[in-house]
Amino acid sequence: MTIPSSRRVPEIVFRNRVLSEGLRVVAEESAIALSYGGSTEAVMMATPADLEDFAIGFSLSEGIVGSMDEVEAVEIESASGGIDLQIRLKDDVDRALRVRRRAKAGPVGCGLCGVESIEEALKPAADVTSVSVTLLPSEIAEAMASLSANQPLNAETRAVHAAGFYIPGKGMIAVREDVGRHNALDKLIGHLARNDIAGSAGAVIMTSRLSVELIQKTAKLGSSVLIGISAPTALAIDMATRAGMTLVALARGEDYEIFTGADRIKMGAKADAA
Repeated sequence: MTIPSSRRVPEIVFRNRVLSEGLRVVAEESAIALSYGGSTEAVMMATPADLEDFAIGFSLSEGIVGSMDEVEAVEIESASGGIDLQIRLKDDVDRALRVRRRAKAGPVGCGLCGVESIEEALKPAADVTSVSVTLLPSEIAEAMASLSANQPLNAETRAVHAAGFYIPGKGMIAVREDVGRHNALDKLIGHLARNDIAGSAGAVIMTSRLSVELIQKTAKLGSSVLIGISAPTALAIDMATRAGMTLVALARGEDYEIFTGADRIKMGAKADAA
């Protein structure tokens, strides 16, 4: 199934004190259900592209599967104006998911339900302290420039985020775009899994602010370095610290700020002299 990621819409432009009619390319945003064994686990508003990557990446980052081998098939179906990703798991994994669902479905008025949801949202990120990727300042600048250069949908629409994977010595090997930053990262995770690329080999590069969910997903991938164009939240810094992750933010041009794990950024002679 091929679904356009953008379309042209009419607009009225006010520029230089003059009104004129025109056309603008805007990003598509679709309701996408992620279903397992015929039951919907989540519905996300997302860009309808790289959907198999999305299905695999979401399954991995949410802990529904432990590896791509546990997914038998992904079928993409139209459904009520949206898209249904029917994800078929191996029998034992599917049974475990059904048991987990039943455990979550408490009685009406259950006093623990909210507490359990909060604990799930704040679950610790995987420990990546031992992952030894290092980057030079020049590589951070190169990674951010490469991310910008590999966003064709954003170049058209100026409305989507991107997640990229940068490997020192190899450069930017993959970029995924989406209207949602979490979705973009899930799509990237799925692409890496489908191509047997280890997250421990490089750094995740984001066009967005760095929130706690991005820390959790990056650590789940096995990457120890997360770099973003915007600032992190306080909770993201706390979680990155506990996970042993390097967090680099406000990376623009040759400038950046390191919030955690500075030892993975190897300052060159020029930077040392400054």
